[in-house]
Amino acid sequence: MIELTDVHKAFGPNRVLIGVNLTIASGRSMVIIGGSGTGKSVALKCILGLIRPDSGTITLDGQDVTKGDRDAFLARFGMLFQGGALFDSLPVWQNVAFRLLRGSRKRPLPEAREIAIEKLRRVGLKPDVADKFPAELSGGMQKRVGLARAIAAEPEIIFFDEPTTGLDPIMAGVINDLIREIVTEIGATAMTITHDMSSVRAIADNVAMLHDGVIKWTGPVAEMDHSGDPYLDQFIHGRATGPIEAVR
Repeated sequence: MIELTDVHKAFGPNRVLIGVNLTIASGRSMVIIGGSGTGKSVALKCILGLIRPDSGTITLDGQDVTKGDRDAFLARFGMLFQGGALFDSLPVWQNVAFRLLRGSRKRPLPEAREIAIEKLRRVGLKPDVADKFPAELSGGMQKRVGLARAIAAEPEIIFFDEPTTGLDPIMAGVINDLIREIVTEIGATAMTITHDMSSVRAIADNVAMLHDGVIKWTGPVAEMDHSGDPYLDQFIHGRATGPIEAVR
């Protein structure tokens, strides 16, 4: 469904992506791992068209992502942001229904609220949460609200940016399980950026290791522990020594 071919992106002298090649199959869950500052978020923003690559191509169903109807293109995506990114001034249900209340596919208020409450229920939150404000919720509940918003419009593709950041291990496990269940349930194509190896094992069908601006290894998650790739091996086991230099 998504294909990156020889994608390059630099910011001044800082070359972030140096020929990235990656294929994400329809209905599959791809997790991109790599150290901080290796270009994972830049790759995601290039796919969404928030950043334009310097060279190379990115296609969605064979069509160049930089061309065509921008609104129709973005309508195919859902997004769970790293920090939740909820709107403080809006009640929870309006956060979840944000896309449903705007644009050419705008829904009537009662219908949007009903959909929001159903999506909140799907992520394990009771209807009484709908009228609360984000500040009244715990970090784990806010993350669930963000997930409900990501799936509210039933997107074909969902991006997860560090979905378990800031959560305790138990809540991280709950969020990982929810993501896996929902992605499977709605048949979405998923792309996740994470440092959390427990998330990788819970969410991924396939894994890609990004380092020094290129994909060092990609393959099924079941082959990750026996890849034979020194970069991947060092990263997933958290070793200080290896080809990846630890910043001191």
